[in-house]
Amino acid sequence: MDFLQAGGHRLEYKFLRPDGSSATNAAGPTLVFLHEGLGCTARWKSFPDMVVKATGCPALVYSRVGYGKSDRLTEPREVDYLHREALTTLPEVLDQLDIRNSVLIGHSDGASIATIHAGSGVQPVRALVLIAPHVFVEELAVTSIREARNAFASTDLQTRLARYHDDPVSTFRGWNDIWLHPDFLRWNIEEYLPGIHCPVLLIQCEDDPYGTLSQIDTIVRQAGGSVESCILSEGAHSPHLSQKDKTASAIGRFIERIRGLPPTPGAGRSDRA
Repeated sequence: MDFLQAGGHRLEYKFLRPDGSSATNAAGPTLVFLHEGLGCTARWKSFPDMVVKATGCPALVYSRVGYGKSDRLTEPREVDYLHREALTTLPEVLDQLDIRNSVLIGHSDGASIATIHAGSGVQPVRALVLIAPHVFVEELAVTSIREARNAFASTDLQTRLARYHDDPVSTFRGWNDIWLHPDFLRWNIEEYLPGIHCPVLLIQCEDDPYGTLSQIDTIVRQAGGSVESCILSEGAHSPHLSQKDKTASAIGRFIERIRGLPPTPGAGRSDRA
């Protein structure tokens, strides 16, 4: 595991290549994995390796501040925390590792970060893979997040999170508290969708307890580029773990299709003033 400085914090990361080397400069797109609200580098498990094998592309996997072995969270998150990750930290990460041709693979919170980053035009993006994405808050998600708070207090969830995070309490509270904050109920990033001009793959399970297909429909209607969807009947909120073969295969086919296409002019750049 290596570390870098971005967004004012020390972040853990690892770089994967099909040939097993540690070099970070490679021809073709680089896959960048952006984890969920309780995720980190280790919680992706073997999935990034599977996708690297399926696509032949190198990949970056890193943990945001407050997760894994990155710097611990020392203060409550604010409503714009995903915007800060997308517009400040992620660009610094990509610049430091000289990644200029990125395919962002985001899960849940990570998908929101990928959406904001691509739609803002802060840097060009080759393509997006959004797994269980959120572009607005649904009551279903709020209910499930409340249930997660109860589980953290009454089950072994804290112990299980401690296998992956140096400070499981601050990791959990940092995610759970802001999503249940009254101000966060109005959180919405639909304004970034028209600015996404690169190809997009959406992956969603019909039984996801944190989001409905309304998220997918909204992205399909409003995104400025071509969008395709992979809807799975089951797999809950983490199809990359519960349906990893199907999910990795879908990403592999998507990457193969876009590999032969020229980069979309203005990909990842917004037409918003």
